[in-house]
Amino acid sequence: MGIRMIIRRLGGGLLVLWLVSILTFLLVHLIPGDPAEAVAGENATAADVERIRAELGLDRPVLEQYVTWFTGVLRGDLGRSLFTDKTVVDSIAGSAPPTLVITLMAIVVAVLVGVSAGIVAGLTRGSRVDRAVSALATLGIAMPSFWLAMVLVSVFSLTNPWLPATGYAELSEGFGTWLSHIVLPSTALGLATAAELARHTRGCVADVLTRPYIRTARARGASGGWLVRRHILRNAAIPVVTVLGLQAGRLLGGAIVIEAVFGISGLGTLAVNAVLQRNYPIIQGYVLLCAVVVVLLNLIVDLAYGWINPKVRTA
Repeated sequence: MGIRMIIRRLGGGLLVLWLVSILTFLLVHLIPGDPAEAVAGENATAADVERIRAELGLDRPVLEQYVTWFTGVLRGDLGRSLFTDKTVVDSIAGSAPPTLVITLMAIVVAVLVGVSAGIVAGLTRGSRVDRAVSALATLGIAMPSFWLAMVLVSVFSLTNPWLPATGYAELSEGFGTWLSHIVLPSTALGLATAAELARHTRGCVADVLTRPYIRTARARGASGGWLVRRHILRNAAIPVVTVLGLQAGRLLGGAIVIEAVFGISGLGTLAVNAVLQRNYPIIQGYVLLCAVVVVLLNLIVDLAYGWINPKVRTA
């Protein structure tokens, strides 16, 4: 993919982020309640509430508040939490590692399980294996992630105490300890995406097998792993990569529920508490982070198109 196309994608991504910042700022201010009253406490007087509102800048026009906030965002300053002395950047940075690790590992689980199962099913379409993979994929899509998480905890933590049921361990505590705490959350989060990838991969591989160039390659003697790698997977990969890019953004949002089930204090806990407390700066910072991740994922998907199929680079 050419530099000009990358610049266009980046420009479109920046435009999306700017629109997200506007919508987030306006929608957050529609949340019922007054954050100044929440900060002041139940026993605060009207004068105390007005003083806090002035200190927070909530007494100014909404447009002026947005310009002030967005100017700070451009400088890397997302503001400060209304209830702690920490900046929004520090609050998010402190809560992000568990969420990002679980999400990335869930993507790994989804790719390894979903793509592998889809390839096998596509190559053996109509067989018992194909029907079994299709049935399991349908079941995986239908199962809520929180229910699957509770089943995994019951089997691997309560009935058989092999893995911890709650909490998150830092990598500094040891690789084995760290891995044991993320296996269940990542699996619970990634299996639904694996089921979605399996269905799409199976359909794409089965479709590619019917194309004339596959028959031509076979007629020339191509077979086995070389045919799969060179022709089938490369041509079936683009739709699968598209689905993976869309699902990766959803995994970040789905991590909120998984964190609640496993008692992990990550971005999900931070976001939920911010909404309950009407902590505007934290909410705005969290939504912007999610938007940045989605934009970057879309850019990575576009770059992957060019790597998978050289014709995309020249288009």
